[in-house]
Amino acid sequence: MHIDPDPTPRPLDHLALMGRRDAPALSQRGGVLNHGMLDQMVGKVAGGLRALGMARGDRVASWLPKNLLACLMPLAAARAGLVHVSINPMLKHGQVAHILADSGAQLLVTGRGRADTIEQQDRPADCRLLIEEDEAGALFEAGAPLPPSSNDPSELVSILYTSGSTGRPKGVMLSHANLWLGAVSVAAYLGLAADDRTLAVLPLSFDYGQNQLLSTWYAGGCVYPLDYLTPRDVVRAVGRHGITTLAGVPPLWIQLAESDWPAESVASLRRLTNTGGRMSVPLVRRLRALFPEARLFSMYGLTEAFRSTFLDPMLIDDHPDSIGKAIPFAEILVVRPDGSIAGADEPGELVHAGPLVAQGYWRDAERTALRFRPAPPASSYGGTAVWSGDTVVRDGEGLLRFVGRDDEMIKSSGNRISPTEIEEAAVASGAVAEAVALGIPDDRLGQSILLYARPTGESAEARLAEWFRRNLPGFMQPAKVIWRDELPRNANGKLDRAALKREAEA
Repeated sequence: MHIDPDPTPRPLDHLALMGRRDAPALSQRGGVLNHGMLDQMVGKVAGGLRALGMARGDRVASWLPKNLLACLMPLAAARAGLVHVSINPMLKHGQVAHILADSGAQLLVTGRGRADTIEQQDRPADCRLLIEEDEAGALFEAGAPLPPSSNDPSELVSILYTSGSTGRPKGVMLSHANLWLGAVSVAAYLGLAADDRTLAVLPLSFDYGQNQLLSTWYAGGCVYPLDYLTPRDVVRAVGRHGITTLAGVPPLWIQLAESDWPAESVASLRRLTNTGGRMSVPLVRRLRALFPEARLFSMYGLTEAFRSTFLDPMLIDDHPDSIGKAIPFAEILVVRPDGSIAGADEPGELVHAGPLVAQGYWRDAERTALRFRPAPPASSYGGTAVWSGDTVVRDGEGLLRFVGRDDEMIKSSGNRISPTEIEEAAVASGAVAEAVALGIPDDRLGQSILLYARPTGESAEARLAEWFRRNLPGFMQPAKVIWRDELPRNANGKLDRAALKREAEA
């Protein structure tokens, strides 16, 4: 089936209506839901959320593994007129407490084990806690099922939290239209069809992780959620379910490329998609050799505009380092510092305009004004654009190549990590007086985290390691800590991050 990218957005919960009602939509431990049952379940959970006293515009947070409720929540919250806040299950209580407080969530849905790590003071005073093991069943029966909504596609429906180059994670505000058109766009350029089976291995709190659900359902296909422990789990799941679509980030692709793949698993795959960082040329070559019949999609995106570019798989052998051209509904401009359009092979800032641009950062007008600014005069869409801060080059064929990031974000294992958050955690340990976190090149992770630290007291190294283990998820753990009695400062008296970066890269 060829998908025509219709530019007319609908309420997000209507994605439950797109597939043939008797066709499989979601396969999980409890069995397989067809698209008709998916719609019914979405209506039940939406009714249950409203029966709990949730009002239009209230925020409902979910901190769950990839189970049935986690997969239903984006559409159920949308049908109920709520705003969904999906929290990465790998986060620890400090990050979760920030997200709950910042979003003002009125309800947190989570499991008993995670709930035990959250103190009452970690939640807003009016944030109710719903323990899945005890109350999820009642949630499905608490109220009358809600029919498909007539919500305005421009309304806020989701807040996805992503780290900034400074400070705590910030919430990106997404409308029904943002997520609907993102699903349509990806389904169209990937060529998804009703017989496709998507293995959802990326976190649902990640923009593309959530899109694994949405784009597959738009095409009428079936999603197989997987929380994996080892790459072998992914290989087995692909073979067991005849998976046709697999998305990953570079560190996972490296592990999968090193795995043994049975012929039947290789044969079922139609497409591989990469996001969250650039694949190295050797990795591209290895994947092309391992999966010769599967189309390999290299993509670039940012949460503030979801997805910006993709490379036509027919071109990846000749242009393995390219991020391609704009996806449907995206306008991508390469802009000089004066706002004019850069010429061919001239570096410039990637600016994304069009209907995929988010509504800004939740309750953060200052940071919104820095990133969400009027589109360049040359834009055909106009309006507000996302100024990425990333430098790219467009060649004579119109293909884009990523050059580098202008901010100080660390990208490791597909995660965008705020160095400030790591530094603040180090100081909070009491073992460190000052700290600077940097990302350094790593063949497997993209970047690994290097921390420069000035110790306080005795046994600082052991105290810091224990603090990080208890308070930060694995992907935020420094690979190396360099201890210094003094850290360099610049003329303004601030810690000289640039000097330390030069030293680390020397």
